[in-house]
Amino acid sequence: MLLRGKTAIITGAASPRGIGLATARRFAAEGARVAILDIDGPAAEDAARNLEPVNGQPHLGLACNVTDKDACIKAVEAVIGKFGRIDILVNNAGVTQPVKLLDITPEDWDRIQDVNLKGILFLSQAVIPHMQKRRSGSIACMSSVSAQRGGGIFGGPHYSAAKAGVLGLAKAMAREFGPDGIRVNCVTPGLIGTDITAGKLTDEMRAKILEGIPLGRLGEAADVAGIYTFLASDLSAYVTGAVIDVNGGMLIH
Repeated sequence: MLLRGKTAIITGAASPRGIGLATARRFAAEGARVAILDIDGPAAEDAARNLEPVNGQPHLGLACNVTDKDACIKAVEAVIGKFGRIDILVNNAGVTQPVKLLDITPEDWDRIQDVNLKGILFLSQAVIPHMQKRRSGSIACMSSVSAQRGGGIFGGPHYSAAKAGVLGLAKAMAREFGPDGIRVNCVTPGLIGTDITAGKLTDEMRAKILEGIPLGRLGEAADVAGIYTFLASDLSAYVTGAVIDVNGGMLIH
């Protein structure tokens, strides 16, 4: 088991078809104790309850609005109180909005930036002091291929901007906290089949998209969960400040 004895926090992991829950399941299967944080507290509790127990011990589901710094601090304290340690943080929570540049309102901008970017800042600020004391930790941050190619299929320019900000923030964190034994990396998925994309792809859209993907298929949540598992494990012990593409070749650079 790659994560035996480790404890992980995964944000935005209550959605049934989401990347976060797929990652939580993979982590649990690899021996990790998992804390699922989600703005929907009951859904987080239910998702944690349905994960495979580790050594007979249940996992933890907590309500947490990642845009609220105090909520992040309280959630991290609760995880430490339950498990005694945090080895892994997966900053997975995010929201998108398919609008054009001229249609973005101030409220739209703030919401997309707050969840996708500020949420990573706040939760990382809450977790890092604990990791510093232990001189060890792995943080993985969710970005997107849209940050690299300047736009996506289901995200507007404000989403691309937020996800590009994630890349810069994560690299700066990797540089600052590497001396403390903390690794920070980014994952940039392409088009992944989740609840965000469910029912929104016509057959014509799908065919056109697949023409630009060398591997000839859309991604699955499990594809991203596998990369998160690599970054959380000792297999990536000498990897920090990296950006790992999970897009089937949609963007090769």
